[in-house]
Amino acid sequence: MPSTYRKIRHKASKTLLRGPIIWARHCGIDRNDVMVASYPRSGNTWLRFLLTRILTGKSAGFDSVNNVIAEIGIHHEALKLLPGDGRLIKTHELYRPTYKRAIYLVRDVRDVLLSQYSRENELGLVWWSDFDGYIDAFLQGTINGFGSWQEHIPQWLDSPLAKRGDMLMVMFADMRRDTQVTLERVVDFLGYKVEPAVIAEAIADNTVERMRERESKAVKLHKSNNEEGRFVRQGAIMGWRNKFTDEQLERIEQYAGKTMERMGFPSWKTVPRSTASAPELTGTSA
Repeated sequence: MPSTYRKIRHKASKTLLRGPIIWARHCGIDRNDVMVASYPRSGNTWLRFLLTRILTGKSAGFDSVNNVIAEIGIHHEALKLLPGDGRLIKTHELYRPTYKRAIYLVRDVRDVLLSQYSRENELGLVWWSDFDGYIDAFLQGTINGFGSWQEHIPQWLDSPLAKRGDMLMVMFADMRRDTQVTLERVVDFLGYKVEPAVIAEAIADNTVERMRERESKAVKLHKSNNEEGRFVRQGAIMGWRNKFTDEQLERIEQYAGKTMERMGFPSWKTVPRSTASAPELTGTSA
């Protein structure tokens, strides 16, 4: 069961306490730091694991990844891996002027919603009586302190750092379908020259199966006894098509359709059922 501390922290993230807490957590961000940013459940942890292996030659673990690519608020622990002693720092926050460079991950809102619901339900953080209620809260941006998915993406894509070329947008689907090419783009953005074999080794080291092995060994990570509640899921592309009703999918488009169209995500009406990507792909939704 989730700890009382986790529940209190989750509730505090949606109160007036959030502002001062977030300000304090951002102290010490340097102009040479690069944010690894995304809305939750969009592939951020997978990318951090991959980059840890590429840039250090060592495998990442759930109990140790913050020592290399730390979350915002504990970024003093992050290694200075980048030119000018810059660090890679994970964030789920909306764009802030403090951020000077960033990699921004984008995943289909429907897959994000399913993944986040499953994980929060496992952690005992879902307070709604049914899935429909959770969908409404998600679309209204009230389930966490990061706003709605459809608000988060434009904030980043229209930010000053994006306009001046200091942000690299990465589509989760691209990272799943062609991980090698996507990582080559990321590494180039970071100013590194890396042999293709190094990237290939990192991919092989961070398949769903290998990350799940590390998940099972992690001391600090809450573990699930069922498939849906795992931290490391299959990372399906269009897995949403067989999970929502048509009415729910229409409601999602009413809220998020404009941003979905901007990002090239198809309307549910154009996607037949049973079109989710095969599980043998190497990605993870963590």
